[in-house]
Amino acid sequence: MRTDDRGVLRDRHDRPLIHVPGRDKLVAYTRCTTFVDCIEDKTALATWGKRMVLAGAARDPRIITRARTLDPNEATDKQALNHLAVQAERVAGADTKRDQGTHLHTLSEHADRGQPLPGASPADIADLGAYLGATVHLDVVHIERLVVVDSLKVGGTPDRIYHYRGPGPDGEPFAGALIGDLKTGSVERGALKMAMQLAIYSRAVFYDHHTRTRAPLPDVNQRWGLIVHLPAGTAQCTVYWIDLTAGWDAVQVAKRVRELRRTRKLLRPFTASHHGTTDAAGIGRDR
Repeated sequence: MRTDDRGVLRDRHDRPLIHVPGRDKLVAYTRCTTFVDCIEDKTALATWGKRMVLAGAARDPRIITRARTLDPNEATDKQALNHLAVQAERVAGADTKRDQGTHLHTLSEHADRGQPLPGASPADIADLGAYLGATVHLDVVHIERLVVVDSLKVGGTPDRIYHYRGPGPDGEPFAGALIGDLKTGSVERGALKMAMQLAIYSRAVFYDHHTRTRAPLPDVNQRWGLIVHLPAGTAQCTVYWIDLTAGWDAVQVAKRVRELRRTRKLLRPFTASHHGTTDAAGIGRDR
């Protein structure tokens, strides 16, 4: 177990440990990002990872030297090879965009709270200027608060809950609270996963890890959410409406997929008939 930077207790899989009324022990809730991940097409991510490993190994020959002596079929060596693959990805810069994204997330929190921006570069200042300009019509109600959906045993932290008054996605007047998520990478792929994640958050309740109590969210819209797209280093920011009805439909599919993956005893031993045998050509013959 560990405590994260917000004081939330988590298990070794980084799942939040949640008090469930009537239970003595804390229960590990599935992270929202993990829950929605099961129906995502990971082909592009997998091929990207392979490219990063190859590029990193080419840049650091020591990785190849260490890998030569390891057997990919041996249990201990598998783990060592996994570590080398991660190391190769880092050498190739696989963590760079993620680290930039984490940094921008932190800066955006400070900006929304009206606080100084720690360690902000000129490029960061330009990004945050674009962010504040794009979100000027959105009133920030909550920032990074843990929520849970007990029926799914899912926990997560939406980036923002906004209040907005103005034209809605169909051009009609809109007023109310919206779940918002900040994305610093590409949004061309993964829109369904984003919709699923925000749909779950829109149906959640706040969870206070200090008092182990729950509290309702504001009257959050469950049909629409907002994606705030801030590509790192571009000084450009775009806000998108995202369809949470489609997202919630996909959540039900994900729930069923996860249930099916827990199915056991799908295989049974095949017992041949005692009345005859089958030769190599598949021709039955009596004994």
